[in-house]
Amino acid sequence: MENVSCMMAIIPSTVHVLLYIFLGSLSVLTLCGNLLIIISIIYFKQLHTPTNYLILSLAMSDLLVGALVLPFIIALSVDSCSYLADLICKMGRSLDVFLGTSSILNLCFISIDRYYAVCHPLRYESKMNVRASVMMILVCWGVSALVGISVIIMGLKEGKCEGHCFSFNIDISGITGCVLSFYFPAVIMLSIYLKIFLVAQKQARSIQDSNCQSIKSGASVSKMERKATKTLAIVMGAFLICWAPAFTALTLNPLINYSIPITVIEVFAILGWTNSVLNPFIYAFFYSWFRVAFRMIISGRIFHGDFDLHCPIDALHLDPLTLPSRSIHTGIISYVDS
Repeated sequence: MENVSCMMAIIPSTVHVLLYIFLGSLSVLTLCGNLLIIISIIYFKQLHTPTNYLILSLAMSDLLVGALVLPFIIALSVDSCSYLADLICKMGRSLDVFLGTSSILNLCFISIDRYYAVCHPLRYESKMNVRASVMMILVCWGVSALVGISVIIMGLKEGKCEGHCFSFNIDISGITGCVLSFYFPAVIMLSIYLKIFLVAQKQARSIQDSNCQSIKSGASVSKMERKATKTLAIVMGAFLICWAPAFTALTLNPLINYSIPITVIEVFAILGWTNSVLNPFIYAFFYSWFRVAFRMIISGRIFHGDFDLHCPIDALHLDPLTLPSRSIHTGIISYVDS
């Protein structure tokens, strides 16, 4: 039998306890937030729309991050030199790459859906139907599985327990996985959301020009512009803040002779996983239909056979990035979920 010594990282017990609490809380929040989204979309037929099917796919990948990836990290941090540590490490790496890529690609496909909803509203129903959403979901999970397998086979430096498992190093060939998993989807999302913002501004100014005598209309348009800008900033800001540091470090490390400390990459990796916690807030909590559904679920009203969302009229008027319907008005699009 091969004699391999386990080089565990020396971490103070206080830091260990804080790490357990943080990762445990992160896992619970990820599970609860995404479970609310999943139940809402499955339970309420009003939410059975192509856009929400993509959000459901995103919630599933983020839920699995909280249910599988984070518990693997906690298990290894308890005893990274156990008999099954090497097996757990490899399984955790595979799930991390697979689910992380799936989450990012789901975000990318949601941006494509929003592009058609805002920039081509008259073609939206013909382009972004249930069939298109299902195809996007299949492509997302299929590509994620291929990337996860190829990165492990081609790029990962295998080895026995060394005290640091999940923040792996990749070689030059593994950079291809980073491009497919992050850089390519990020460029697509940035380009699409920039286009959406410019179109929303143009439509808002069109309304303002056609109603130049109405001060109230101008104030309303200005408010919609600010809301669209804020939503776009939060969407892209959260995505880039969470994922950019980890992928940048992984990409640069083989080019600079692996001089970035493993601990730093591990911190960046944890930051990336927090995106799975933020996604439910960004893609659901901002939307009135989901807020109403969450209140009904948390209050237990769904257990009394209440299958309909009784949403106030004001709650139906959403910003230009939310759920589209068949009701399209002149100028900037006012979406009403049907």
